[in-house]
Amino acid sequence: MFRGTQGNGRLVFMLMPLLGSTLSCAAIDGPGGATADGSRYAGLLQLFEDWRKFERPPMLNGAPDYTAARLTRAHSELATYQARLNAIDPGGWSLEQQVDWHLVRAEINGFDFNYRVLRPWERDPGFYQSVWTFESDTPAHEGPTHHAILEWWTYSVPLSATEEKRLIDELRTIPPLLEQARTNLTGNARDLWVGGIRTIRNQRRDLDSIAESVGDDAPRGLRDALRAAQQATSDLAGWLEAEAPQKTGPSGIGEENYTWHLQNVHYVPMTWGDEVRLLKRELDRAWASLRLEEHRNRNVPPLVSIESEEEYDRRANETVTDYIRWLDEEDILPVPDYYDQALRERVGEFVPKESRNFFWTAVHFAPTTLWTHFYHYFDLATIKERPHPSQVRRGPLLYNIWDSRAEGMATGVEEMMMHAGLYDDNPHAREIAWVMLAQRAARGLGSLYAHANMMTMQEAAEFHVKWTPRGWMRRDELLAFEQHLYLRQPGYGTSYVTGKYLIEQLMAERSKQTGDADFRLSGFYDEVNAAGVIPVSLIRWQLTGQDDAIRMIMQGH
Repeated sequence: MFRGTQGNGRLVFMLMPLLGSTLSCAAIDGPGGATADGSRYAGLLQLFEDWRKFERPPMLNGAPDYTAARLTRAHSELATYQARLNAIDPGGWSLEQQVDWHLVRAEINGFDFNYRVLRPWERDPGFYQSVWTFESDTPAHEGPTHHAILEWWTYSVPLSATEEKRLIDELRTIPPLLEQARTNLTGNARDLWVGGIRTIRNQRRDLDSIAESVGDDAPRGLRDALRAAQQATSDLAGWLEAEAPQKTGPSGIGEENYTWHLQNVHYVPMTWGDEVRLLKRELDRAWASLRLEEHRNRNVPPLVSIESEEEYDRRANETVTDYIRWLDEEDILPVPDYYDQALRERVGEFVPKESRNFFWTAVHFAPTTLWTHFYHYFDLATIKERPHPSQVRRGPLLYNIWDSRAEGMATGVEEMMMHAGLYDDNPHAREIAWVMLAQRAARGLGSLYAHANMMTMQEAAEFHVKWTPRGWMRRDELLAFEQHLYLRQPGYGTSYVTGKYLIEQLMAERSKQTGDADFRLSGFYDEVNAAGVIPVSLIRWQLTGQDDAIRMIMQGH
């Protein structure tokens, strides 16, 4: 099942060359200060603003234009933005400003990669999903997403006049977009195609739910817009199903493309093979640690699942209170006032045993095991309450470039909080932490094999189920969603574990710099959070001055 990667098989982080740095750490006076060659940071900000306008497609017949002709023109124009960026020498800037330069580079590379390799508008019917009924727990939606989505979760029923008009306008983009999809979708990626049918079918279900919410008494304009969107969605799903038998090609992008994307877009200083080895190690470590924990706790009374709405509401809220207090009293994190509300709003509700997916199975045994992963909501609240001073970092980076930090931190703190003593009075919760790590390593490995076209998406899903302990991973909607997402977005399925590793590496190096006596967990998390939700390799450079990973990425370009 596993085959070696090309070239040296050791992990990249074991072989980064010790070359003379070409990335100066010298500071300048203010964000607009002049560099030695006369270029200015303000020029980068102007480029960023221009780039973001360029990245949004023009409208065609009421929908964003993803036609082959328009994208070919846009890709030819990309060279202008690449040239403008390369003409800006960041060498004399502060580290923070140099990091911003690399973030702009990463986004431009993301557009280039999508055009050359990923081509979601052509290969991936899921790209044409418009309706989102939930807020993402990350800075932006996971996976390739088009530019005219309808965020139903932002609406409140009954609709105000303003909301009604906004909803009608957003619904009206769906029919022309899905009509355009029939021309654009010429790819032969079978697993992406079949997975996309489920996505589009689910959109029809969500539109039906919206129609039910607004009711039969909704104004005619809204009812007409809903009916048109419903019909267009059903028509596309039917067309996709009719075309599916002709789709026979692979969906993975291959090891070489995967590595280029990982390094040059997401700034993860690893290769496909490095990620395989790291995730295999973490999968083995999680299973072995689970067995040791189970032995240690063999005489401890077992956890009892929550089995009523009343008990769930009580325990969910009690555990949020206890967790926030623990973070504060133990000096684990700086705890702003808004953390409590950000977490408490996300505790969900009681789910009957037969309907629980993997994560809600864990929650019904030990809620805090998932509340640690909900660091995501601390991030989102901070983005809202304390916007980053850098224009480049203030909003979500495009192309899921934030994944190593967002998912890596959320996964990392699950284990970090355990080691810091969170479950000292609840030993069986430690077992669940290992179960969750095993699940993430297993699903990430499956996605790696799928992108190397060593497994189909279904085989990756079966691997995911097989290597998740206790039979908690079911063949359900969550499983289908996760493996489909990770095939759509290379590197995302592994970012939970690789990002966790990179944050652990950063903690080790930062604590060494700080010194044993002066290192504080709360200080570490505070400075990581202050850097923004950006690739961990760039946070590491900014906080430690260590630029070896960035030099490796640039030298491989």
